Amino acid sequence: MDIKDIISKINKTVDALEFTTARKYIEENIELVNQNRVHLKSNAREILKFLNEQLESGEQPLTKAEINVLNTLNVYAARFDIRSMKRNIKGNEQLLLKKESINYLSTDARIFLESMGAIGKQ
Repeated sequence: MDIKDIISKINKTVDALEFTTARKYIEENIELVNQNRVHLKSNAREILKFLNEQLESGEQPLTKAEINVLNTLNVYAARFDIRSMKRNIKGNEQLLLKKESINYLSTDARIFLESMGAIGKQ
């Protein structure tokens, strides 16, 4: 695929507010997009900036399975089902240590996890 096609697809998806699709295009072609960032729209540049910062920090993005675990914790927190929360935390301790995982947790889940000592105080 030509760089012009990639840039135009990224800009079209950003215009359509499909940021996840734009992110996928950028991730697949990050080197080419970095070289031609001047042709990107401002929202696409922000996504590129975020991805570059994430790559520099060395932190891997969350997988779909990890996001599902965090969403499950949110559901159990909304239901006040602490026993199920504890069951889901087992084996996923490293997931709760990732910085990005905190952003996916609801306020209820954060409060419960802080009180259990699973995550640090915010």
